[in-house]
Amino acid sequence: MTPSAPGSSRHPVLWTLAVVVAAGAAFAAYLVATPGPTDFAEGKRVALADYHGKDPTGVPEELKSASLVARGEYLARAADCAACHTAKDGQPFTGGRAFVLPFGTMYSTNITPDPETGIGAYSDADFLNALHKGIGRGNVRLYPAMPYASYTQMTDADALAIKAYLFSLAPVHAPAPANTLAFPFNQRSLMAVWSAMFSPEKRYEPNADRDPAWNRGAYLAEALGHCGECHTPRNLAFALNNRAKFAGALQAGWRAYNITPDVRTGVGGWSDADLLHYLSTGHAAGRATASGPMGEAIDQSLRYLTPGDLTAMVAYLRSVKGVVTSDLPERRATPAEATFAANVGAHGEADGREVYASACAGCHGWTGVSPGISAATLTGTRAVNDPTATNVAQVIIHGGGRHAAPGPRNMPAFGDTYSDGEIASVANYVTARFGAQGADLSAADVAKLRLLD
Repeated sequence: MTPSAPGSSRHPVLWTLAVVVAAGAAFAAYLVATPGPTDFAEGKRVALADYHGKDPTGVPEELKSASLVARGEYLARAADCAACHTAKDGQPFTGGRAFVLPFGTMYSTNITPDPETGIGAYSDADFLNALHKGIGRGNVRLYPAMPYASYTQMTDADALAIKAYLFSLAPVHAPAPANTLAFPFNQRSLMAVWSAMFSPEKRYEPNADRDPAWNRGAYLAEALGHCGECHTPRNLAFALNNRAKFAGALQAGWRAYNITPDVRTGVGGWSDADLLHYLSTGHAAGRATASGPMGEAIDQSLRYLTPGDLTAMVAYLRSVKGVVTSDLPERRATPAEATFAANVGAHGEADGREVYASACAGCHGWTGVSPGISAATLTGTRAVNDPTATNVAQVIIHGGGRHAAPGPRNMPAFGDTYSDGEIASVANYVTARFGAQGADLSAADVAKLRLLD
């Protein structure tokens, strides 16, 4: 019998444990080493104090002489605070918005200056800790649904200007509902480990080799607008996977699409004018009409930004590495046939056609080109060319959710009018008739979408 190597059979459990620990450590190192939000860009990053170009932080030139509160209002809008801290049909900034996650539901908090249920007792240090470290008053760890991993890049001056604006609001007594997170996700102390791994707690560093517009756009998109929180996929630890930066993700039951410069599945085929019009109004002809969370971002944040700031954001988006979204086919940009019975088949069932005829055709037309409302044109839009039909179904259920002007006319909600099966059928019909590839939604799929929003 050939003798075993010394120790090879004596401690198999220890050997197995060592391999598991080594593999776990390697995986953890891989997760932690994920690139930062601007690491894709070549050039030298420097501390803001050492940057000799135009300061990319703060408010735009037009507002430099405005009061602290006015500057804070602009920055709060740029940071899109109201969207998360306002419940559906609730008072702005009073919290109570539900975030439905795979492991439970959490609710946003009141950020009016009410001393008991809001942030009225927060000192400047408390407020900075919340935005930069994810630590609330009383050393309470916040969940990363509050995007402090992005806000950590915000300067102290900008954060405190936002605080000044929030403290100028009328205090509202509004306790947040209790979270219903499953164990171990209900253990806030674990967020200290998550933060140590994925939130560097470091202010924005300009890129000395990029122009002022790029640096301003980066600050707006990363430190304030936190675009990646919706448009960047997440790793297994629910941190942003910047290896696929802006490549798209599913958020609150809606699909946040690829906004990299990939021509086929991103926004590389959009002109600058398309992007600017979309960011300021929520509509780009033949490209997209914002609804759901993106519609909220337009209405409550982006439409308030100056043209110069929106132009800077576009410049920054153009510089990101293009990523192909493999499940999105090349979009169909030509109108459909005008005949009523066209494209009824495996994906466009007759009942879907009937629902479309009664509820949709009047605004959207039979060719997909609206006879009177530009924003209602379906031809060429990303959502209609998405074979998951996620956003198509969500818009049918919840409507466009647009309540601000300027912007496209609001799409009404039909979730209470039609059954899950009827909504699935008409979503399948729309994608088959006007898109590149028909969807195959079921009533059960629609029922799940209703629960996620």
